[in-house]
Amino acid sequence: MKSSIRTRFTLGMIFLFLIILVLSVFSGLYLNRLSAKTSAILKENYLSVVYAREMSEELMNINQELTTSFLNKKNSDSTGIARDLSLMNKSLIAEKNNITEAGEAQLVTDIETGYFELRDSVFRILKSPKSVAGLLYLQNKTGLIYQQLSLLSQMNGKALEIKTDDAKASTDNALKKMTILATVCFLIGMSFTYSFASYFNRRFFQLFNGLKDIVSSDFSERIIIDGKDEFYEISLLINEMAEKLKDNKQKMYLTLQQDIGKDSSSTDLEELKRMLLRIKSMEEQAATLISKFEKK
Repeated sequence: MKSSIRTRFTLGMIFLFLIILVLSVFSGLYLNRLSAKTSAILKENYLSVVYAREMSEELMNINQELTTSFLNKKNSDSTGIARDLSLMNKSLIAEKNNITEAGEAQLVTDIETGYFELRDSVFRILKSPKSVAGLLYLQNKTGLIYQQLSLLSQMNGKALEIKTDDAKASTDNALKKMTILATVCFLIGMSFTYSFASYFNRRFFQLFNGLKDIVSSDFSERIIIDGKDEFYEISLLINEMAEKLKDNKQKMYLTLQQDIGKDSSSTDLEELKRMLLRIKSMEEQAATLISKFEKK
């Protein structure tokens, strides 16, 4: 089965993309989990602590205003007290919609009951002349509600601390897992990249060195590349070309030898003719010289 370079390259890119995708997915998963835990802490327990603090502040403002006005024998600021009661009720409603811990619902119900009793007592004090008994009842009710609000704050503060430690542990655990996963993916990616590069480098230099030998007129050299990819096909073409060049070289050598043989025969014949002519000339000169001596 043919495995082309294009196919290998495409599969390699897909493989690297999958590694990146795996890292991205797991990173997003762990981040979402941590974000959900952090959001739960902020939305649930932290807000309950805030609501408890706000109700405590409004309660103290109401109690301080009534006590100060009683001691100074002056009328209380009914508008300010009504505003504080309204803000306290608003925080109480918000807390009722943010129940998260065991026993918190019953505690909030008790606070709500105490708030209604406190509100009715405050309205009676504002409408009628202030009395010591009414003020003492208000002080006792304020103290009881304040204790309940402190307990509510402590309950959610403790839960906030536990959930924060849990989120921190989850963060450390996620960091360890992501470190291991990233290391594994990095090693796999490096191994794949090294193998991928080695594959192309080995086949490229086999092709390159074979071409250098062929270019240097060593037409007997052959490029041996295994596999069924484009490098293999190129090596076959180059080997075929080298074989043809080798045959052409042999044919050219034989032709040249024949031509040289023909040229040598013609040269020897001409040389022989010249030698015969010189011999004939020497014979004529010798005959003339002999005839001269005979005449004398």
